[in-house]
Amino acid sequence: MTEPTWPPGDGPSFNLANVRVVAIGLLAIALISGLSSGVYTVPAESEGVVLRLGRLKDTVPSGLHYKLPFGIDRVQIVPVKRQLKQEFGFGSPGASNPYQSSDRREWNAEKSMVTGDLNAALVEWVIQYRIERPDLYLFRVRNADATLRDASESVMREVVGDRTVDEVITIGRQEIEVDALIKLQALVAEYEMGIRIDQVQLKNVNPPERVQASFNEVNQSQQERERAVNIANGEYNKAIPRARGEAAQEILAAEGYAKRRVNEAEGDVAAFEALLVQYVQAPDVTRTRLYLETMAEVLPRIGSMVVISEDLAGVLPLLDLGALADTGAAR
Repeated sequence: MTEPTWPPGDGPSFNLANVRVVAIGLLAIALISGLSSGVYTVPAESEGVVLRLGRLKDTVPSGLHYKLPFGIDRVQIVPVKRQLKQEFGFGSPGASNPYQSSDRREWNAEKSMVTGDLNAALVEWVIQYRIERPDLYLFRVRNADATLRDASESVMREVVGDRTVDEVITIGRQEIEVDALIKLQALVAEYEMGIRIDQVQLKNVNPPERVQASFNEVNQSQQERERAVNIANGEYNKAIPRARGEAAQEILAAEGYAKRRVNEAEGDVAAFEALLVQYVQAPDVTRTRLYLETMAEVLPRIGSMVVISEDLAGVLPLLDLGALADTGAAR
């Protein structure tokens, strides 16, 4: 008995057995293709968040994994080991993260801020962060990256608003970075966003363009004042120690001179007292000795000497003591 054909008539006939075989083959191909589509790979720097019928099922590490096909399981890849960043008031070219920077038309409004002393400042900054909890990052808040941008801008405006324009532009940059990091991390933890803030870094901080020239002149004047003060302090530090050294030297010289004079006077007194004792014991002998010692000290200093008698009868020859002294010294 032969299988009936369809449709009846003289046209081409279709064998039902062949149709059944083709259907089974197509079903098998679809089944194999669906099963093979369940194999997926999570990159080395990421984790995979598995959703089963739209509900969170599991978080899997990097490597080769399998999920139920036909849309039962879906996997979202989250780069948990990559450091991400967001830029405010500017944008770096070639960014792969669509939330790394805002639209160029929003940059000026994004970086325009009011300081605590009611001055204006243009503040550009960068935050660097990592995703710690992929499940919280994906499902705790709607669009965590956009929320993080809004939170960062709110925190930075608060921190800048608590400081003067001089602190924001010059001396308070590091303090602003630390304060903003602490407050932003606390806000992210409160929202349970699954993100850890690694760093907040200020980039260009300037006054508005219309007052920038005046502000630069003020800064230049302050720098010149500081330079003049530093030069004066340097001269002071050189002059004062030199003057103190010279004063100490003069004092030491005066003290040395005083001690020397005192010692000489005490020596003269001691010599006079010893001579007085000898004079008391033998006045004539002491007087003669003193006379001879004085003459022995004075006569060698005298050159040629001529003695004329009172009646001018002649010249008395005298021994040339100086020549004798020289001759004796030569010998």
